[in-house]
Amino acid sequence: ASASTVLSGLVTIYYDVPRQMGKEFRSYGANLMLVSADAEDISKKALNVAQSQIPEKSLVGLTAFRYETMSLNRLPFMVGGLDFSAVQKTRPYWGLSGQYPKTNGEALLGQAVAQTVAAKVGDSISLSGTDSEGEDFTARFTVSGILQTGGNEEDCIFIALDEMNLLMKNSDIYDFAECSISANADELEELAKKISNAESSINPRLVKRVTKSEGSVLKKLQSLVWIVTLVVLVLTMVCVATTMMAVVAERRKEIGLKKALGASNKKIVKEFLGEGLFLGALGGVIGVALGFWFAQKVSINVFNRSISFQPLLAPVTVLVSVLTTGLACMIPVRNASTVDPVIVLRGE
Repeated sequence: ASASTVLSGLVTIYYDVPRQMGKEFRSYGANLMLVSADAEDISKKALNVAQSQIPEKSLVGLTAFRYETMSLNRLPFMVGGLDFSAVQKTRPYWGLSGQYPKTNGEALLGQAVAQTVAAKVGDSISLSGTDSEGEDFTARFTVSGILQTGGNEEDCIFIALDEMNLLMKNSDIYDFAECSISANADELEELAKKISNAESSINPRLVKRVTKSEGSVLKKLQSLVWIVTLVVLVLTMVCVATTMMAVVAERRKEIGLKKALGASNKKIVKEFLGEGLFLGALGGVIGVALGFWFAQKVSINVFNRSISFQPLLAPVTVLVSVLTTGLACMIPVRNASTVDPVIVLRGE
């Protein structure tokens, strides 16, 4: 039962670790970038085609970006248009003083920009530039938050994508898009090929630092689980074999008496082996229930998420438990069949 609990729990964790770790790694940002294959803007139609190739259950988030140069206090800055609700899924690591823009007329300033123009949360700023038709424009925004990332984003100003389209008088074009997808490196490679085949104007690129790190950590964790499981099974076989040998030694007189009354070696073997296999099956059933409880506790404490039950694991656990017990009983059962009733009944 103890071994089955560990086996069931660890194997459940083994199969659920990629899903759990995938969610954890998503906090490090996007793992697939969609850029233009022909040095031009990405159209909304092309982006929709690319997104349709990504399984909905695997897509954590997708954010499209559009950048234009505008002036603030006569200084040129890069202004990015994006969906603020979407970027929180693909870039959850962004640090913020204040809050994300919730309504039109609000902007997010990078920390470097805020220091340059001496702006703070709640201040009003005026952005000016030239639209796609060559006409100048000026728009006022309220600073809703100051962005702190330690990266190039601190040198930018961010506004809602809809407002960017209105200011530039053109829409449905993007510079690039980033996707956060719950998938391993091999699945991402296949997904990138599907997107490239479905939409030739888009070039999918894996963020290899994220995908390689994720794959490396998962492989090490899964290898550790298998090693621990194997060690537990070997120790279980030793313990079961030792226990059964003690049982055979205690019941030597009973075995000798049965043989003296006509019991064959085959019946003796069946009795002890049947007892061992029955206890193995019973331990396996108990281990399935306790193993899921064990895996659930580990998942909640380590990943702070509940784990999903693997139905196929139940019969496998019981089968492995029975086989392990059966193998461990072979030597003790063989010793039981070699008991000499004459010697035993004499008390020797």
